[in-house]
Amino acid sequence: MKKLLFFSLALAPFMSACNSNSSETKTETTTDTVSTMPVDTMATTTPSTSALTDPQIASIAVTANQIDVDNGKIALKKSSNADVKKFAQTMINDHTAIIKQATDLATKLNVTPETNPTTQSLLDNAKMVADSLNNKSGADFDKYYAQSEVNYHQQVIDAVKNTLIPNTQNAELKSLLQSVVPNLEHHLEMAKELSSKLNK
Repeated sequence: MKKLLFFSLALAPFMSACNSNSSETKTETTTDTVSTMPVDTMATTTPSTSALTDPQIASIAVTANQIDVDNGKIALKKSSNADVKKFAQTMINDHTAIIKQATDLATKLNVTPETNPTTQSLLDNAKMVADSLNNKSGADFDKYYAQSEVNYHQQVIDAVKNTLIPNTQNAELKSLLQSVVPNLEHHLEMAKELSSKLNK
């Protein structure tokens, strides 16, 4: 599972921040179209090329990974659809399995993820999406979750290719970022297939 290893650097600090049980419902109407996804903000809030450091890139990657894990956990709890639950468990498994290898890589690269404006924007938007997921049920939940995963993975792929890789200085971290793209693309295709099936 080395291909996704970079995502799990220092995962623990973000777990509580990404979990939200807010009772506010005002975001539901704005997220029904699944247009407000956590990685949307990367295009507008990522620091300039000269300011983006490897620790900041690691933080962005960690946060993006944890958001997908957390949303998968919500889906496992709320959905009764076998296909949705299978997809959610796959997302959780794929990212959780690499946590065991994270400590060694973090030590080797001597990279400690550094919180930055993009990280915070990801967390803020993740809270809105989590609130919307928690406010939905049944078929509405399943369709929203599946489509949100399509959008999310596409946005992550674009960010990794267009922002994270070009700005990464450490050769090994850059290599890992490059190697993760096929896995993300596979997840994207899985999400598209699930969404299409649910909307038939």
